[in-house]
Amino acid sequence: MTTGERTRPNVALGTIAREWGRIGVTGFGGPPAHIALLRRLCVDDHGWLSSDDFEDGIAATNLLPGPASTQLAIYCAWKLRGRPGALIGGACFIAPGLLIILGLSSVFLAESPPIWVLGAAAGLSAAVPAVAINAATGLIPGSWRRTSSHRPSQVRWVVYAFIGAAIAAIAGPFLVLVMLACGLVEVAARERRTGSPPSLAAVLATTTPAVGGLGALAWVALKVGALSYGGGFVIIPLMQHDATDVYHWMTPAQFLNAVALGQITPGPVVQTVAVVGYAAAGVGGGLLAALIAFTPSFIVVMVGAPHFDRLRTNTSLASFLTGAGAAAIGAIGGASISLALQLTQPWQFAVLAVAIASVLAFGRGVVTTLLAAGAIGVVIALLGGPITH
Repeated sequence: MTTGERTRPNVALGTIAREWGRIGVTGFGGPPAHIALLRRLCVDDHGWLSSDDFEDGIAATNLLPGPASTQLAIYCAWKLRGRPGALIGGACFIAPGLLIILGLSSVFLAESPPIWVLGAAAGLSAAVPAVAINAATGLIPGSWRRTSSHRPSQVRWVVYAFIGAAIAAIAGPFLVLVMLACGLVEVAARERRTGSPPSLAAVLATTTPAVGGLGALAWVALKVGALSYGGGFVIIPLMQHDATDVYHWMTPAQFLNAVALGQITPGPVVQTVAVVGYAAAGVGGGLLAALIAFTPSFIVVMVGAPHFDRLRTNTSLASFLTGAGAAAIGAIGGASISLALQLTQPWQFAVLAVAIASVLAFGRGVVTTLLAAGAIGVVIALLGGPITH
């Protein structure tokens, strides 16, 4: 029996459902907001978890692929009531944002949306590359610290980031394979090994079903949920190629809208995959994509949580994350380039410039910046300005 199991507090499942659902409704702003809300609830207000337990959870979930803040929410609920708590807490954390984003999908992906919706979509899309740049820059300090001021490690980190950026900009389908390769190279470099054979995940990551349908949608969602490193924005190049170029579920402009909706709704950014699912197969497709994308997080936490203390001290895994994480950061930056290239109207580039200044120079919140960009788009549309659907 682990220490976490011996000291588990007796918190009612109804309380977990209520509190995790509240965070799911109010958790605007991505992982930083989610972590702050979970810490306030579990550590500061109720003392259900010690500060060390909570920090251990953050450290462990950051070593895993998939949406880290979602995994942290599942982990905290697991600490309170085991697997039933994990299932209920995770589901209640995810469900509010999922319902909201599916509702918005029905509006933004309608065949003939009102002109103000088209304007809002164009404005939101214009600011998305700025949000991607902000996400990448926010991840750099923590990842760079893993190099431990070791010059060869720092050089490799820069190379991994450059490769990730290049692949995301020009060859998105191979991004996961590249991230896995960078991680394995870093493990080999630090442990002075000669190399490792490609993992099954690496082989699968480059495989794309030749036909569409629900099978293809399930595969895209699985790649997003099980093979993504470095935060929610790394899912963009993973999904964009399949959603717009291979299966033609949505146009590039609609994909930008999907990314924006994932940012302005509460809950994890990975719920962008539900918009892609909606475009592919309606509400059922959105629910299926979300179910498949989040299932790996539940499995990893419920099976692996008792061993998270050993996970934190696994030097090979930490080395892998250094390489894969640097490539992921570069990929997010590269994705911002490909997203910016999808913009078509001059006024959108002006909005993009203002959005970059807003989030980087003035430190404005991502949600506030996106909503302001959407409002600008509405005004331009209502005044008869050029809008691309």
